[in-house]
Amino acid sequence: MELLLSSLVLIFSIFFILKHLNSSKHRNLPPSPPSLPILGHLHLLKNASHRALQSLSNKHGPITYLQFGCRSVLLVSSPSAAEQCFSENDVVFANRPDSIASKILGYNSTTIGFAPYGDHWRNLRRLTTIQIFSSASLQHSSAIRAEETRLLVRKLTNFSDSKAWRKVNLNNLFFKLVHDVVMMVVCGKRGCVSNDFFGFGKIMDFCDCVPFLRFVGFKEVEKKMMNLQRKRDGFLQGLIDEAREKINGGSSLVGERKTYIEALLEIQRAEPEYYTDEILKGLILLMFTAGTHTTSITMEWAMSLLLNHPHELNKVKNEIDNNIPPGKLLMDSDLHKLPYLRCIINETLRLYPVAPLLVPHTSSEDCKIEGFDVQKGTILLVNAWAIQRDPKLWDEPEMFKPERFKGIEGGFDGFRFIPFGVGRRACPGSGMALRLSGLALGTLIQCFEWEREGSELVDLEEVAGLILSKAKPLEALYRPRPCMMSILSQL
Repeated sequence: MELLLSSLVLIFSIFFILKHLNSSKHRNLPPSPPSLPILGHLHLLKNASHRALQSLSNKHGPITYLQFGCRSVLLVSSPSAAEQCFSENDVVFANRPDSIASKILGYNSTTIGFAPYGDHWRNLRRLTTIQIFSSASLQHSSAIRAEETRLLVRKLTNFSDSKAWRKVNLNNLFFKLVHDVVMMVVCGKRGCVSNDFFGFGKIMDFCDCVPFLRFVGFKEVEKKMMNLQRKRDGFLQGLIDEAREKINGGSSLVGERKTYIEALLEIQRAEPEYYTDEILKGLILLMFTAGTHTTSITMEWAMSLLLNHPHELNKVKNEIDNNIPPGKLLMDSDLHKLPYLRCIINETLRLYPVAPLLVPHTSSEDCKIEGFDVQKGTILLVNAWAIQRDPKLWDEPEMFKPERFKGIEGGFDGFRFIPFGVGRRACPGSGMALRLSGLALGTLIQCFEWEREGSELVDLEEVAGLILSKAKPLEALYRPRPCMMSILSQL
């Protein structure tokens, strides 16, 4: 085994060096730091990869060429370079990198997240937009968001002493809220899965960059992914079978709005050869992998920041009190009256974008970015976290200042605020995420008083991977606001 491993390392080293020399010849590549054989620049990545990559960009420039094992990588950390990638070369960078995860967890790269750009991806994107994320669909699902938010408030007020402070784990609270909303939209019932069952895992793994490690069972990557996929697939197939049985049994009510699965089954009946159960499971999977953790983590960051900044918390509370009539709970339709609440959410997304490096793209052909050559097959990483904290672009970028978004609907122009990505592969669920975040945060602030647990500030240490979450789950103290007791008692 040792001889085999040594031989593989030697062969791969020679291949890597020759490939790198050949690819670099006669090309105007971006600046690049010194690299190691085999690993390339992988050794430069730390746990907080967005910070490590920011340091590289500060030293080598906003466009940096990296080599992650056998994969060429273009690191972008300026708005102008991001604009060239996602405007002038949007089609070129409309693909996702091939990976072990895309094949195993992405139903052989057929899901909307992993599928290569083309007719199949466009069909999935169009269907998802119409059924879930269009303005009409978001309006239809507003009742679900309202009902689940009220259930959450009811649970929080279900105790006898309304004047006593109680502690709540907001990490768990937000995840359950978002998960229940997704479940109701998808299949019309609530359900419970573990917090990490549909976690936004890796799109690429170490073995994708150093392929020979797959042959020596490095960390049993594939085995773990296959075990997870079997569990996910069984859960999703169960939801489809249950909905199909309900439809075949005639138990769906006439005139009742269809769940997402019921709408998909209707489409499947029209084109069964194309819309197989596997394609349907991939469409449903998106709602859980991209729609739960991302939204709940954003809400957790927002509440953490507000607890550390009581002046801003009181300001948004006053905005809600001044714009929502007494005795009325906040609704989706009221969110446009609360611009400061939207500023808080935008500022949270600026400081703590859930996907700090966005989702990786890959080039489908050779192109140029700000005069530098980019080869076909190059992975594109856009450090949104670094762009959104760049002192050349933002006044006091490390400070929590929601006012900087005042009067700017949807954020800034010029690619300096891109928490949901841009271009063809931008997040399709940003509208739903913003509505649910606004409704949930606004309702909790409207109904309850909030305090930190103890005198110390909330810990804002990060755990960075594909998504940027808090190292320590947020716990806070709350109690019902006296002015809301009458309406809370009626829930």
